[in-house]
Amino acid sequence: MSARKQQLLRRHRRHKRLAVGAAVLALLLLALTVAWWLLPLMLLLGWIAHEAWFADHLFYAPDEDYQYTFSAGTPSVAAALSAGRLQLLADVPAGDTLILQLQVRSTWLGRWLDPYVLVGDDRQDFERGVCGERYLNLSGQLAVMRAGELKLRGRFCRLAASATLHIFSSPDYRQQSLMIIAPHADDAELAAFGLYSQAAEVSIVTLTQGEIEAEAYQHLGLGKAAAAQLKGRLRTWDSLAVPLWGGVAQQRCVQLGYYCLQLPAMLAAPAQVLASRESGESDIRRARQHNSLRLPADADGQPTGNNLQADLVSLLEHFRPEVVVTPHPELDPHSDHVAATQALLAAIQLSSWQPQTLLLYANHLHDNDRWPMGPAGQGIALPPVFASLPADGLWSPCLSPAQQLDKAMALAMQHDLQGRLPLKKRLRRLIQSALAGRRWPATGEDEFFRKAVRRHELFWVRHL
Repeated sequence: MSARKQQLLRRHRRHKRLAVGAAVLALLLLALTVAWWLLPLMLLLGWIAHEAWFADHLFYAPDEDYQYTFSAGTPSVAAALSAGRLQLLADVPAGDTLILQLQVRSTWLGRWLDPYVLVGDDRQDFERGVCGERYLNLSGQLAVMRAGELKLRGRFCRLAASATLHIFSSPDYRQQSLMIIAPHADDAELAAFGLYSQAAEVSIVTLTQGEIEAEAYQHLGLGKAAAAQLKGRLRTWDSLAVPLWGGVAQQRCVQLGYYCLQLPAMLAAPAQVLASRESGESDIRRARQHNSLRLPADADGQPTGNNLQADLVSLLEHFRPEVVVTPHPELDPHSDHVAATQALLAAIQLSSWQPQTLLLYANHLHDNDRWPMGPAGQGIALPPVFASLPADGLWSPCLSPAQQLDKAMALAMQHDLQGRLPLKKRLRRLIQSALAGRRWPATGEDEFFRKAVRRHELFWVRHL
């Protein structure tokens, strides 16, 4: 987790503690002056209200405008909403990714139920109480839009009468040679299963074993270190086996075997050996035993930044990708994700092979743990952005219902996304389903089954 997100989370928790403290004092006063039984009743009702409407990690005010800046050459067309249909005020140039910028204003009911916009046969959700500039993803709707038949309707929100359509045009990267950088097993599937399952030529490189947070495996009677080792073995297997479901042969999947949450430290001190925080292991070669390639770090098995960089250089020169898919270093705050892309960029500088393009993804956000908001199977609107980002292009390929189901099954095979939710989260979902109208998919209980299985995947395009 980035320092910024840690700061935001601390602020969120501090404000929550103050609010809870004030509420408890008020309830004590009410119980003392009116009736004692009001205290447990109001505490119960307060807890239910918190779980229904105030449990989201939303670290910004919903009335803030999203701050996107696109490159100067990005075509845009003025548009208007008339009788619930989107009317374009000029011809739309050809493009594969279409982003509609408009003002969205919540109704009073939209403070209690998630506001969303119906975009033809799609739905895209926003924050409760939304009131500001937002960006709808209209990719896949070009033909209907050009015919003047694209319907836009707000539920629990109102849409401004005027809007701007931004058009991005990219080559079909599925037809180019791809390399996907996954800091952990499942990152490739979460961000890009639809992409890699349709790609003509793809390799997948997973940087870490994914051995941390193995408490569930301690229930098997294992100690902390043994549980972490087992989890690392299972997630290593996931990184090599699950891509076969998407048509990627195991020979084109590489597991580097480094340790979770150690990548930033490895880059900061490239010669230092950094063992696993939880398994106690310091030799990465066991995790590499099924790789089809021999890599530089196989010689000594040491988890160092120098070895990581040498491995990445070797992989770039072996697979020779035209496009590398990697975490967005400014948007995704996970420390391993940031470090993974930093290590990749350093390796590109040293490599004799130079990719042409980066496709950047965000599996996590600084500001909103629910993005993409709304139910599974719907579109992906642009995420909240309040700090200046590089003016990258966008590419958002569409997934058919069958491809979405395949993606959900790929996630279901990942050991880290299996298992039942804790009782507290199951109660929260029950309350939110009843009072806030939220729904979760039947494919799996983990939140990523809702967030990642969508009609779009979304990448930022950065040319090298």
